Amino acid sequence: MNFTENKSELEKNGYSVLTDLFSDLEVEKIIHCIDKAEQNGNSFMKTKDLFAIRQLIKNVPDLADKIFNEKMIDLLDQLFDKEYFLTKAIYFDKPSESNWFVAYHQDLSISVDQKAPVKNYVNWTFKKNQNGVQPPIKILEDTVTIRIHLDDTDLENGALKIIPESHSSGIVRSDSKNRDLDREVVCDVKRGGVMLMKPLTLHASNRTTNGKKRRVIHLEFNKNDLAEPLDWLERYEIKPVHNNV
Repeated sequence: MNFTENKSELEKNGYSVLTDLFSDLEVEKIIHCIDKAEQNGNSFMKTKDLFAIRQLIKNVPDLADKIFNEKMIDLLDQLFDKEYFLTKAIYFDKPSESNWFVAYHQDLSISVDQKAPVKNYVNWTFKKNQNGVQPPIKILEDTVTIRIHLDDTDLENGALKIIPESHSSGIVRSDSKNRDLDREVVCDVKRGGVMLMKPLTLHASNRTTNGKKRRVIHLEFNKNDLAEPLDWLERYEIKPVHNNV
């Protein structure tokens, strides 16, 4: 498949939506794999508003060959010119009764294997036994987020709202009033489709109002090594798909 148009849209607007990257059967296999996983440990979080699995590939390793199908690897090869690796994987299940609301923000933190005093790595955090840090902006600019949608998603069950081209403004202060909300776009994504996004793109999501689930696999990819001695916490090299002829 040719994803040139999606790559151009991602670079220009900070996002792009693709349909049918996964078939209904592939989606069912992904859901089944997640549902049968043991749900314990710090990487699993469950409340009435959200069920999440952090370090998804590490905790549910059988998912790897289901997520990285031929179309996904083809997409990644074209986005990154074949040099990339996975840096973060999270599963979100926003239940039908959820009232979880997320205000406009940028994704500025990455997960790393240790805390160290490295120049231009700032705003350290430690949550759920994971070190987080804001890296140099080049790292964020080179990151691509791919959100796999396991349910039809629209404004009524928490589809992302984004401000096109906001990733081009660099890091925006959290108290900034310059949101260009008149340009807001709601990113409806069908089951089996994916949303591509730059982490510096301003994005938000509403509460669920239609009683429907919104299950998403959130993946982040990069091609850069971090400053020593830091390394990506979840760095995962993706194996190519070999077709049997």
